[in-house]
Amino acid sequence: MIAFPSFYSSWRHVFKLDPDREISDEALDRICLSGTDAILVGGSSGVTYDNTVELLSRVRRYEVPCACELTDAASAVPGFDGYFVPMVLNAPGRDWLVGRQVEALADYGHLMPWESVAGEAYLVLNPDCTAARVTEATTDLSPSQVAAYAQLADKLWRVPVLYVEYSGTFGDMALVRRARQELRQAQLFYGGGIRTPEQAAQAAEAADTVVVGNVVYDDLKAALSTVEAVRQRVKEQDHVF
Repeated sequence: MIAFPSFYSSWRHVFKLDPDREISDEALDRICLSGTDAILVGGSSGVTYDNTVELLSRVRRYEVPCACELTDAASAVPGFDGYFVPMVLNAPGRDWLVGRQVEALADYGHLMPWESVAGEAYLVLNPDCTAARVTEATTDLSPSQVAAYAQLADKLWRVPVLYVEYSGTFGDMALVRRARQELRQAQLFYGGGIRTPEQAAQAAEAADTVVVGNVVYDDLKAALSTVEAVRQRVKEQDHVF
């Protein structure tokens, strides 16, 4: 069995940028030079080949690692440091679990740089976010159901990344910690509603990797403050004996 490298394994803080949303050169400069571990490019709607290429070309002026979340085959742009293929575990039908992925691979599978590709199992838990509406995800999950999904992704399917998504609102950190307790090999990403250093620190304590997105577009100063907050919390955790 070939063991592919985990290009994301050292990430603790990530900024997620949407190709369908405008960001100024000045703001992008500050984001890419902030000390974040990586830039993740992706979105739930409006993502095209052209706007993904444009954003990648702008980020590539900096040394920060840049990965792509393949929510649509149209965004399969070469040149990223890594690619995530999302699967929504709590979507009711097969379309967002394996359907779209199989369709895309039928056309592009022979072109995929598999050594830089990671499966990404999503739990979408905010019913009002775009991802939940698009996938019709069942979001009112109990702690035992969250744990079961985490076990499914980690132990049965061996998916390398579990992404707990609360896009638009700050989530239940107890549920995030519950999911993380079940993981043995998967890395837990958390994203959703992080707008303050305090929230970023809480997320860093509950998850392996903190993803900061929407606040970049409406409060850049607040977004930038999350980098140091995560770094400080990780440092504190590393010094606990």
